[in-house]
Amino acid sequence: MNHLLKHLFLILILSLSQSSFAGKLALNWKAEPQFGGFYEAQVSGLFKKNNLNIEIIEGGSGTPTIQMLAAGQVDYAVVSGDELIIAHDRGAKDLVAIFAVYQKSPVGIMTHAARNFKELKDVFKSPGTLLWQSGLPYAMNLTKRFSPLTVTTAPYLGGIGNFQKDPQISQQCFVTSEPLLAEKAGLKIKTFLVAESGFNPYNTVVVIKKSLFEKDPAQVKNMFKTLTQAWGQYLKNPENTNKAMASLNKAMDAETFKASAQAQIPLIQPSGKAGIGSMT
Repeated sequence: MNHLLKHLFLILILSLSQSSFAGKLALNWKAEPQFGGFYEAQVSGLFKKNNLNIEIIEGGSGTPTIQMLAAGQVDYAVVSGDELIIAHDRGAKDLVAIFAVYQKSPVGIMTHAARNFKELKDVFKSPGTLLWQSGLPYAMNLTKRFSPLTVTTAPYLGGIGNFQKDPQISQQCFVTSEPLLAEKAGLKIKTFLVAESGFNPYNTVVVIKKSLFEKDPAQVKNMFKTLTQAWGQYLKNPENTNKAMASLNKAMDAETFKASAQAQIPLIQPSGKAGIGSMT
């Protein structure tokens, strides 16, 4: 009898150790190469191989991922590093970053080349319209730096449709996304990387609640390991995962997916001995 109980106990322990964690990862934009490593983990089976059952939830303009995490609607959320600092300042000190995709922020301001802007400041000190999410930290930083503004600001709702129609419009962008779409559409553009102005937080940062780590540190470490592996694979060979993302995001063609994945590599690869996803 004791032998049978011992045997059943060992089976129980083994089954528990092999059980997978089921959770949700909220993205703050559509399926694009900036999230390639996350989808790589899904497409290549790395999540499953490492006993993680992660549902990826697409976002869009203004998706409140950090609020979704704080409210317990998701287990992992993608935010920018500056958003996390502000959340801490507002009292959400139970949130913590575990993985940072971009070592250099890909956030930029895209303008029409015909405007002949020489530097980022010119965008704010010239007439016209700037489409952006004014509540984001980089926008608040630039507004304060270049105040008073000559440009008129309005909400950015995604895509390049309004930019295409009006040569007086500038807009926020990821330098690995919208500028490529604009060039594909035959537009002559100039893009200013916000990071080169000195405002350069980590971007596409995976955040969790501290309570998750306290409850299950092995699972969180497993997630970090999986994302490191997946992003490494995606940077080397993004083709299959790009096809999977393209089935979700019809607005970006295969050629642009390929160009975007290539353009982001120097922004993701860490310098020195630091590994992918690391934060110093």
